Amino acid sequence: MKCTQKLFLLVGAFFGGALLTSYICPPSSKAEATRAEAQAAQAVTQNRITVLYDAFGKPSSMKKDWGFSALVEVSGKRILFDTGNNSEIFAHNVKAKGVDLTKLDFVVMSHRHGDHIGGLNHLLSVNPNVPIYAPKENFGVFGSSFPSSFYRRNQSLPPEMRYFDGKPPETLRFGTAWPQGKFTWVAKTTEVAPGFHLILLKGPWGVDLDVMEISLAIDTPQGIVIVVGCSHPTIEKIVEAAKAAINKPIHLVVGGLHLLPATDQETQRIATALHDTWKVEWIAPGHCTGEPAFSTLKETFGDHYLYAGLGTTVALGAKPVAVADGEVSLTCFDNDDLQTYRELARLSPDAAASSLSTQAVAMRSTNPDRAGEGVAVHPGASSDVGKNRASPELMH
Repeated sequence: MKCTQKLFLLVGAFFGGALLTSYICPPSSKAEATRAEAQAAQAVTQNRITVLYDAFGKPSSMKKDWGFSALVEVSGKRILFDTGNNSEIFAHNVKAKGVDLTKLDFVVMSHRHGDHIGGLNHLLSVNPNVPIYAPKENFGVFGSSFPSSFYRRNQSLPPEMRYFDGKPPETLRFGTAWPQGKFTWVAKTTEVAPGFHLILLKGPWGVDLDVMEISLAIDTPQGIVIVVGCSHPTIEKIVEAAKAAINKPIHLVVGGLHLLPATDQETQRIATALHDTWKVEWIAPGHCTGEPAFSTLKETFGDHYLYAGLGTTVALGAKPVAVADGEVSLTCFDNDDLQTYRELARLSPDAAASSLSTQAVAMRSTNPDRAGEGVAVHPGASSDVGKNRASPELMH
């Protein structure tokens, strides 16, 4: 039986595309072939990132919509990154992909925008106790708290005219649309499990108001793997912060780069900077990256560009492999992809925000303010949340 046929049987139809690694670099001996098969199978089954929500992808039973979600399975951890735009579509795609949301180590909500948080209701209906990391923002949608000293007092007023009868609590806590959620508010870049870093930055890029955004940076033997939601702080600043946190080369970037509002010249500058200056080895863009940017990035990165449409699984390793619907993906977009993506992009909140923020984009900061100090924990979190494999400093 041929090497490629053995690999197909080993990995299964869904991951059959991983055999491309042995096709590109044919082993010179049977022993090398066996090792190649084993390594490919291990990469696909153990270390991978699967796109659960996006507006483009190969034909499948999954539903396309504007938004982003991905399941990250690395080093024995199962991490859900964002939950897409619509709870019903998110639930459908999760089921279609056979993902068990009850078996998660933790969840990362990258930022407050609706096309990344829309599936939270479904997630919490299935797994109400899962730890969720979210950006800390004053009066944020994930809840917040800060000292009651933020407002001025007037001691001369009678109690009935004073807040809390003139005796406010030391800390005021503010609600969330998901009071049952076990949120941990992240207010600085933090390692939440060995090798898993939450990179927190403020993002002015392509939005009407600044937004705090978390990106996930993973320390792997090949270098840093970064999962991004929208890259509002700019992908260059995220890459810079990840390198500062882990001090390794950038092996792979997956997710939305938010180049929808960028000009062709700016897109080319960013693509060149990622490839030449920051030495990003592989790139798998999706979501709000934009059609022109997909093309530019593919041209810039060549065969180190990975297609990452809806349903794609990116098998991690020295040479990552993108598998979509049982086939290795070598192309950027087909005609169906383009038509669907264009329509959903036109109707997306990202496009609306981009058009409203042309001036802000033109004047974007090259050094966005980083987050403040300290991390607060949601008052509704159970005692288990403080034990979710996070570092002690996160639990101030």
